[in-house]
Amino acid sequence: MVLSNTQTQEKAKAQENLYDQDFHLWLEQTVKSLRLKQFTDLDLEHLIEEVEAMGRSEKREIKSRLEVIFEHLLKLKYWLSEKEHNARGWRGTVIEQRRQLKGVLADSPSLKTLLITEFDGCYDHGRQYLIRLNQLEPTLFPEVNPFTIEQILDDDYFPQ
Repeated sequence: MVLSNTQTQEKAKAQENLYDQDFHLWLEQTVKSLRLKQFTDLDLEHLIEEVEAMGRSEKREIKSRLEVIFEHLLKLKYWLSEKEHNARGWRGTVIEQRRQLKGVLADSPSLKTLLITEFDGCYDHGRQYLIRLNQLEPTLFPEVNPFTIEQILDDDYFPQ
């Protein structure tokens, strides 16, 4: 069946309205159309938008998890003597964040490049957050990242 230009436009408008009114239903119909190779039924603008958002989301997740790992490793390395009762929780957080970070990298190995390029920036963000949150002296933690990527990804690494 060949649709006229008007019918195609009406169908596209209906898909656009569905995206705004019921995202989950839009998603189900989009998947169905893709599986059936009914490409003329697709709301391409929103589909492109969603695919781009997925990529941004994975990048944000890598950076966020890396920042949390830095925060907790800094606590363990430089702040532990004052807060020893929190050490177990901090280690637990590092373990979980590493696990999640490795999961994202396993699903999308090309994001390891992002890990490398954002490494020191994430350290700085994690350090600054920790300082502001706890109203600490900036000199408590080094300005230059004391950790390596290998240490961050090493399940057995915890600072002494």
